[in-house]
Amino acid sequence: MAEPRGRVLLADPRGYCAGVDRAVVAVERALEIHGAPVYVRKQIVHNKHVVATLERKGAVFVDETDEVPEGAVVVFSAHGVSPAVREQAQERSLKTIDATCPLVSKVHQEAKRFAKDDYDILLIGHRGHEEVEGTAGEAPGHIQLVDGAEDIATVQVRDPEKVVWLSQTTLSVDETLATVDSLKNRFPGLQSPPSDDICYATQNRQQAVKQMAGECDLVLVVGSTNSSNSVRLVEVALEAGARDSHLVDFASEIDEAWLAGVGTVGVTSGASVPEILVSEVLDWLAERGYPDVETVKAAEERLVFALPHELKPRRTALAVDPG
Repeated sequence: MAEPRGRVLLADPRGYCAGVDRAVVAVERALEIHGAPVYVRKQIVHNKHVVATLERKGAVFVDETDEVPEGAVVVFSAHGVSPAVREQAQERSLKTIDATCPLVSKVHQEAKRFAKDDYDILLIGHRGHEEVEGTAGEAPGHIQLVDGAEDIATVQVRDPEKVVWLSQTTLSVDETLATVDSLKNRFPGLQSPPSDDICYATQNRQQAVKQMAGECDLVLVVGSTNSSNSVRLVEVALEAGARDSHLVDFASEIDEAWLAGVGTVGVTSGASVPEILVSEVLDWLAERGYPDVETVKAAEERLVFALPHELKPRRTALAVDPG
């Protein structure tokens, strides 16, 4: 073990949220019930390790439903899909299992409701993200994407008194609220959704980073580059006072040069990251002089989502003796 160089602050909560856990278990259960292969449209969650692990068990990841053999089993990812994707699956007689996070499904329902009431909907999110594509697909004639200041300046609405904002669930809370404020400068009558769209897990993970970042010379965020909430955690750490911050998928990606002059290292992980990857980072740090770990707790998470109904055991009717 190396000479002690400093300490580690470990964010809590971190890692898997209820929606991710539900989606990963859904693929595992589908493989148990149907056997391999089970097809998954897009990455079930945005994490390299999770995807590779499920591939070894027999999951086959595809970009679109037309890559799935007719009649096969396909799981929709936690990020959700548009009605058009569901129709394509039906046309190919696919057995669908919907692993969409219930919090994303809530935003879909809000989009449909506001579209039905003929609102213009301003969807705050990142262009090309799967969740945004799924939500926008619920009401393409009513939804405009707002991805940065340039979009704010060019948004046009039919009636400034009938406009509402919705958002991708995995954004930075502060960034989203700043976008909402800018939109309200243009449209003072802009309405808010009935409840916050930024999911509880995203908020809690960002809050834990905010609490510890000011004490950290370096914050390591475990997560994949296509994971929006993981990328946001790096940004939140820097904005909240961390001297440096980096995103890594695995401990092997950490550059020892980052530790130069570092006394306190913060560690957290995105909502799609299994705890084993965080443990490997802590072991890596301990071997280099950071054995002491102190937890920084921001919230208690107890939410659990039921599995998709397609995976629940069917009740069988009791046999009745006619005699």
